Amino acid sequence: MSRRNSDDHFDAEGINGVESMRAPPEKLPAEEKRPVREVGRPQRQNMFAEFANLFKETFFADDPFRTFKDQPRSKKFVLGLEAVFPILQWGREYSFAKFKSDVIAGITIASVCVPQDIAYAKLANLPPQHGLYTSFVPPLIYAFMGSSRDMVIGPVAVVSLLIGSMAQNEYDSKKDPEDYLRLVLTATFFAGIIQAVLGCLRLGFLTDFLSHAAAVGFMGGAAITSMLRQLKDFLGIQKFTKKPDIVSVMRSVFGSIHHGWNWQTIVIGSSFLVFLLVAKYIGKKNKKLFWIAAIAPLTSVILSTILVYITHAEKHGVQIVQHIDKGINPSSVNQLFLSGPNLIKGFRIGVVVGVIALTEAIAIGRAFAAVKDYPIDGNREMVALGTMNIVGSMTSCYVATGSFSRSAVNHMAGCQTAFSNIVMSIIVLLTLELVTPLFKYLPNTILAAIIISAVAGLIDVKAAIVIWKIDKFDFIACMGAFFGVVFDSVEIGLLIAVCISFAKILLQVTRPRTALLGNLPGTTIYRNIQQYPEATKVPSILIIRVDSSIYFSNSNYVRERILRWLTDEDELNKKKSLPRIHFLIIDMSPVVDIDTSGIRALEDLYKSLQKRDVQLAVANPGPIVTEKFHASKFVDLIGEDNMFLTVGDAVCACPPRTEEP
Repeated sequence: MSRRNSDDHFDAEGINGVESMRAPPEKLPAEEKRPVREVGRPQRQNMFAEFANLFKETFFADDPFRTFKDQPRSKKFVLGLEAVFPILQWGREYSFAKFKSDVIAGITIASVCVPQDIAYAKLANLPPQHGLYTSFVPPLIYAFMGSSRDMVIGPVAVVSLLIGSMAQNEYDSKKDPEDYLRLVLTATFFAGIIQAVLGCLRLGFLTDFLSHAAAVGFMGGAAITSMLRQLKDFLGIQKFTKKPDIVSVMRSVFGSIHHGWNWQTIVIGSSFLVFLLVAKYIGKKNKKLFWIAAIAPLTSVILSTILVYITHAEKHGVQIVQHIDKGINPSSVNQLFLSGPNLIKGFRIGVVVGVIALTEAIAIGRAFAAVKDYPIDGNREMVALGTMNIVGSMTSCYVATGSFSRSAVNHMAGCQTAFSNIVMSIIVLLTLELVTPLFKYLPNTILAAIIISAVAGLIDVKAAIVIWKIDKFDFIACMGAFFGVVFDSVEIGLLIAVCISFAKILLQVTRPRTALLGNLPGTTIYRNIQQYPEATKVPSILIIRVDSSIYFSNSNYVRERILRWLTDEDELNKKKSLPRIHFLIIDMSPVVDIDTSGIRALEDLYKSLQKRDVQLAVANPGPIVTEKFHASKFVDLIGEDNMFLTVGDAVCACPPRTEEP
């Protein structure tokens, strides 16, 4: 008898879709019947080897040490340095042509980041210079340690809002600015620690627990919250709520309509907001004109500052920045909370912010790496991001991560390597040393307009509609995150998103899908009768496919669901005067693993079927399942002759039963 190993899955329910396109085996003449192939049993490995393989596939699936194999010790040392500092690798091939492209890209993104940094620092309730600090030191470190050629490092809207709202719940940034700043720096330190540890332990897959749907809702809610918070400066309101929810914000806005709004502020802010949105639209419609959108924020800053200076609008109620500290980042090592309850607060905020920042950066890095078709190491990225935030917390920076908008500008400006981050950092340094006094008359309403135009793109209505069409449960997670952020806080929205995502996982694990299979006429292929209405049931045989691994969490459900299928089919056959079910075939091709509870459930199912005079057979079990069937003696219980490679083989082996029910 010919044999084929059970992990050769040519077809989920047939041996081969091409060679089996003929009449069902029970209708073939005896000389044309194909031989029944036995289920192959994989070669058993020792326990240590199995555990080693499992550990390797879990944490080292990308085989990061493959480049070190068969290399001399000196070469391994060089490769090790290049693994930590990729700049040593691409720096050897650096050319003047790449240098020119990177300089142009660096100057372009600097024109975007300077006004955005000042605005995002305000969103984080920090003095404006801290936004510039965050675009000086972290990008330099990332340029040496990061593996993405396109990603631009600095403060971003969502992270700024998140760390600002969470820290504001602990200290008031106006009444207690020193402790507030210390808490933010402490949170940045722990965010870096978490990111670096996840990278070193190769646990980056944990960031995938925030689903795409939940992220869409969370980002959209955070964008709405960010824009609503900007109404204070956009409308020139003096007294404003500290609560982030939409109800409190709207009360402050409309409660100040008669005595709090400043029309000069509104005119300036609205005019430049329209300019920014139009520039953004032009850059989006015509990729060659991306530079218009790129220089629009800096242009707005320059023109509005000159306008306020000439007209003395600050004397008419237009609020201005007034002061930005000059000079490079001062040391903040002594400002970190490293003991007491504030350490716990900083750790809690740092974990949440660090994971969100990490998720955003990895997504951005992978997106641009796919466009240019170059490899990116997710775990190496985590170490780089963590290192830059640890150092950043000691140099007056708050949490930095990859910026999608600036990375897109960097990409379209023709960057070749991460050197564009270094060029941007140098320009930010020059800004801190020479230009900051010129921002004295910069109106706050312009910063609000820049934030509104920047975060508006985070509201992805099209993605929400697609999610609704694809998966209603995902849509619930999306809307739960959205409304949680909008009507309560960023933390609650994030908590709702994660809880709904976990609930979906638990539901899918505990309630796996099962399908009733039928034979496609003229073939030995068996498919879901709901998907293929032309598939016909085989008389006296019930064929069920379990579309999940069988674990302790779902084993009882699988057993009960199969028995319900059997009961329903018997009742239906009785009504139609058809033979009752004598054979139950379980297609196990999707079952990649099974535990002791799962095997116990199948044993109980077998006993229940024996009482009903129904024979149990299994088809196409995978290598792991097959090995566990043998180890548990389940094969001895049902009989090895009831283990089949395909559903077609199992049907062929079932003797005909024609008696009426």
